[in-house]
Amino acid sequence: MKSLTIGRAARLGGVGVETMRFYEREGLIPEPPRTFSGYRQYPQETVSRVRFIKRAQELGFTLKEVRELLSFRASPRASCRDVKEKAGIRMEDIDRKIEDLRRMKRALSKLMAACEGRGSVSECPILDAMER
Repeated sequence: MKSLTIGRAARLGGVGVETMRFYEREGLIPEPPRTFSGYRQYPQETVSRVRFIKRAQELGFTLKEVRELLSFRASPRASCRDVKEKAGIRMEDIDRKIEDLRRMKRALSKLMAACEGRGSVSECPILDAMER
């Protein structure tokens, strides 16, 4: 099996080289062996793991949660139910964030409706509302 340089592994995983180094420092991907000249040599499996991490983050999971999800794969006692519970917690957090964004949008919409877009900044109702 051919090993990959950090640049090649990063490209195939859809991340940057610094992200690869970060994942390695955080223990999300194992430290790869190095050549005599010090270059990292990643196994092919690293690309799958990096893609997993990236996709989990896109779904809103924190790095701590990603670490837990990865540990489920390695644990014979973990079940699909454990994963579903983590996903449910993440879904609840997303729902809260959506509601917060809707609340912000309603408030900003009211402020924009109160502003005619004319006059000096000292009389701007949007800025005035933020100072209260």
